[in-house]
Amino acid sequence: MSASAPTWQPSLLAIGPPSFDPGFQGVAREELAHGAWIERLPRWLLGDGALLDALWASTRWRVQERPMYDRVVAVPRLTAGLPADGPGHPLVDAMGRALSLRYGVPFDRVGLACYRDGRDSVAWHGDYVGRTQDEALVATVSLGERRRFLLRPAGGGRSRAFQLGWGDLFVMGGSCQRTWEHAVPKVARAGARLSIMFRSSAHFGAWRPS
Repeated sequence: MSASAPTWQPSLLAIGPPSFDPGFQGVAREELAHGAWIERLPRWLLGDGALLDALWASTRWRVQERPMYDRVVAVPRLTAGLPADGPGHPLVDAMGRALSLRYGVPFDRVGLACYRDGRDSVAWHGDYVGRTQDEALVATVSLGERRRFLLRPAGGGRSRAFQLGWGDLFVMGGSCQRTWEHAVPKVARAGARLSIMFRSSAHFGAWRPS
């Protein structure tokens, strides 16, 4: 789609050629309730600014619509899938291979979501892979400015807040997509954030780090 480029304020580590750590040094794992878990690695990708600009310029962005009461409304964010909506980037392919090696599943689906400013958001939901698999992995690399990412038990409950952006890696595993929900709420002011979401269509059992 035709749209003006998103604006964002890069951090010092966002400037320069992009690179990531294939060894995942410093990754932290946390067990959640109901067989779910998350792993976090801040700044896994350095120089995320160049990758954000490249993906924005080379991707055909779409506006999704959803029914709401008696009308259809636009979802307030832009989305795309690779390679259907653009050529992607060699670094995205390399990150996918590194994630596949670590978690032992082929990440054969790559989605993009662009939150252009604080008005863009996504409501509480579980990823669609959780509807067909008891356990699923979704790995997200967040580029651009940090936004609040909320996580709560499915159906409601006390939420957890994470600030994701600037190359942070966030992985949800186990039953997380069935038993937990996540959201990116609206905020008064925010620069652009672009999420790269790696998913696998394969069926697999529980993964545990070696």
